[in-house]
Amino acid sequence: MKDQTSQESTNPVEGERPDQAGRLGHASSRHGGKHGRIQNDPWIEQVLDRENLTTAWKRVKTNGGAPGIDAMSVDDFPAFFRGHWERICSELRSGTYRPAPVRRVFIPKPDGSQRPLGVPTVLDRVIQQAIAQVLTPLYDSGFSKDSYGFRAGRNAHQAVRRMEAAWGEGRRHAVDCDLKAFFDTVNHDRLLARLREKIGGGWLLRLIGRYLRSGVVLPNGQREETPMGVPQGGPLSPLLANIVLDPLDKELERRGHRFARYADDFLVFVKSAKAAQRVMESLKRYIEGTLKLVVNQIKSQAAPLKQCAFLGFQIGSRGKVVWTVKSLQRFKERVREITRRNRGQSVNVVIDELMKYARGWMSYFGISHTYNEVMLLDAWLRRRVRLYYWKQWKQPRTRRRRLIALGIPPEEVKLASRSRKGYWRMSGNSIVQRALNNRWLNEQGVPELRSFWIATHYGPNGNAKSKV
Repeated sequence: MKDQTSQESTNPVEGERPDQAGRLGHASSRHGGKHGRIQNDPWIEQVLDRENLTTAWKRVKTNGGAPGIDAMSVDDFPAFFRGHWERICSELRSGTYRPAPVRRVFIPKPDGSQRPLGVPTVLDRVIQQAIAQVLTPLYDSGFSKDSYGFRAGRNAHQAVRRMEAAWGEGRRHAVDCDLKAFFDTVNHDRLLARLREKIGGGWLLRLIGRYLRSGVVLPNGQREETPMGVPQGGPLSPLLANIVLDPLDKELERRGHRFARYADDFLVFVKSAKAAQRVMESLKRYIEGTLKLVVNQIKSQAAPLKQCAFLGFQIGSRGKVVWTVKSLQRFKERVREITRRNRGQSVNVVIDELMKYARGWMSYFGISHTYNEVMLLDAWLRRRVRLYYWKQWKQPRTRRRRLIALGIPPEEVKLASRSRKGYWRMSGNSIVQRALNNRWLNEQGVPELRSFWIATHYGPNGNAKSKV
């Protein structure tokens, strides 16, 4: 084991350049391996390359995230790394490294169910990210042009635009296929066999297999094995998911279909209801028979394209993409939660949170061709903020003082300040609206959805964009 100075000189977490003798991963220990010696694996050497690990650490640090089962935070990781990396590196080279189980967390889904996610330790996130950076160039160039999820230079908006383009091509029907619990039902042996085709059967393949089978620790502390599936939450999982589903893409291309896939969510675009039904039955046989995955019979359908939701969007009445009713409902639910009148937070805190959420929501859903709905939504959002202000000014004397300060004549103030009407009704009161007018609310930092929408569709200079 090297002394502290030597360890720090090989530390990609700190970003310092090591000397030739102390290059990252060149551990002094020679034990390990099946026959008591380290077996060189060129793929492991690429994973352990100093620049690759430095990039992996930077990405993990930027993404942040909660601790894994060891309770180690991202901020605590550098000190741990300096003291233990040489041993870990030796274990990775010798094939004796054992990933920690992931910490299971559950994220509520819009339908009321829960989505299981796995939180790896920070160390395993760094290693997984380093592996993903090595494997991605091997696979990504061979992926389908109609695969848009978790790939550099590709995004959900492009997938949604593919749906819009299909409508323009006269493909007015679709196969909307949902894979039931995809990430939990991936067959490990089939996935590892596909990986073996390119990286062979060395330590890297075994390490990936151990990540797949590392198990999960439930919130109650119980440990569960993972005999199948790709845990959602690790940096390596998105790439593995694309590798599993790439044969599906290739099969759709071989059959000459137009489609768009984002992770396990995909649509196949056809020109008739009869064709949609035929493709649906054929795909079901291929997915379940060849890929050994499960099609969700309840959520899958062969239907008119306008009846299909894809990544929160659908085709609107003019053949353009619009957000779905469910997407709008989720936005309103979140805004109600942020602006609920019994929150007890200052208005500034509420407005800051509202701005962050609205900006993020509009950056995604702003491509929707729903200008009139945006205007209505803007008015509703401002009314929610007025409600919160009115609740904050709880006492009549406070309301009187505030309204007068905002320009309401004293003789009119009592018509509002002493009203016994509920908060929501008062947020639509003409006096309250005059006091808390749109211009004043904008000055306080209340988000204006209309401005976000216009910037998305016309740019900062008011020039229409060909694609948004």
